[in-house]
Amino acid sequence: MTTLMPIFTTSSQSCNFLQAGPARTLYERLLQAELDDGALNQARSFLDGQLAKAQALPCDIPAQPEALLDWMRGAALRTTEAYGQYLQERRQGAPRRYFQNRAHALYFLRHVAPTKLVDGAWLYGLLRHWQELRLRPLLRTYLEELGDGVPAMNHVLLYKQLLAQHGCDELAELEDEHFLQGAQQLALGHLADDYLPEVIGYNLGYEQLPLHLLITSYELTELDVDPYYFQLHVTIDNASTGHAQKAVQAVLENLPVVGDRDEFYRRVMVGYQLNDLGIGSTAVIAAFDLDDELCAMLERKREVATQVHSDYCRIEGRTVNEWLSEPGQVRAFLEALQKRGWIRRDEDPQNSRFWQLVQGDRAAMFGVFSSYELQLLHDWIAGSWAPARSRGRPRRRPAAASSEQAMGLDDEAQALHAALRAMPAQQQAGKLIELMSPASHFTPAGLLATRLFNAYLQ
Repeated sequence: MTTLMPIFTTSSQSCNFLQAGPARTLYERLLQAELDDGALNQARSFLDGQLAKAQALPCDIPAQPEALLDWMRGAALRTTEAYGQYLQERRQGAPRRYFQNRAHALYFLRHVAPTKLVDGAWLYGLLRHWQELRLRPLLRTYLEELGDGVPAMNHVLLYKQLLAQHGCDELAELEDEHFLQGAQQLALGHLADDYLPEVIGYNLGYEQLPLHLLITSYELTELDVDPYYFQLHVTIDNASTGHAQKAVQAVLENLPVVGDRDEFYRRVMVGYQLNDLGIGSTAVIAAFDLDDELCAMLERKREVATQVHSDYCRIEGRTVNEWLSEPGQVRAFLEALQKRGWIRRDEDPQNSRFWQLVQGDRAAMFGVFSSYELQLLHDWIAGSWAPARSRGRPRRRPAAASSEQAMGLDDEAQALHAALRAMPAQQQAGKLIELMSPASHFTPAGLLATRLFNAYLQ
């Protein structure tokens, strides 16, 4: 039997990454442990430009802040009613609304990752004002995004874990637009002193419960993808006691008693509108095309796999090296593999010889593809064979490090305790706040700092 030798190198060897655009460049710059004046100036210029764009967008929040509470509760009611209708449609046999297959769901997790990995960042700059009672609702929101320092509840750690579990943690190939929302959040967080109304407005928009969050959680469960991260946000953003209610409270408690109340609220509204810039969750979902995503992935592999294969295996008269020698031939190569019977579409992928080469411990191409890349290939081969509903159960989440592990046994945590003991009491809060930044709150020292900082808000 003719053997098809390894066609593509491992994902870790792929080096053709998109050149970083302005949003990604700023995003990465603002995620450094220490920021220079140049980074903050760049953030300010970027944020002013975004606010100018946002100001031109329609705004659906009430013109009078006193109406916000009823507005928020009405929106929450409409969301839950729409979700009830969705569930009824599904019970009557309607297909999934968002995700065609598991690869589609993993594509979504990967493409929204730049935003999820800075969850809560827009509130970071308010920590320095922890003694201001009117900011307490926002401070509590930030600490809850950080899981109150408990590793198993820290939102960024949870999302990192989810990405790693499914081989979706390589983000180098994402386009610049996917970093825009995260860059906005980081800019707001680092410039909160100058943009307090905008921070409050952005928080008001971000913390409302959207319909897509409920549907995403439901459909991920069907597709054997752990929905816990999304379920957590469903409960924590509730309109009764959660972040949505705290967001409204923050607006009302920070309206000026002396000063231009109307101007403050106008700026709140513009900050709220920042949520509509960039590519949102439903747009990411709609952008998925399995054929395009598979071919793009294989094209990236091709660029580092040329001339590493034996010439004795020919597909439609051409060696593998010849198929891979030039860009733009991936689709034709896949068609040739189907014609030769190496790939049998719309059947169980186990029936395809090519799939047997890439999947399994004894597979000749074991390790060439990441979990996410294998899912793309699997679902593309399966096509219409794929069951409409997953027959599996959600995978159990790996246990996160306990507070004691992060605290007592880790060198960083021990070093923090020592550093705090050596500091005057009035400087200790500043050190804790430094470690609770978007760049480090998920580290052992950052988690410990969050737990210690909680005492200041009691």
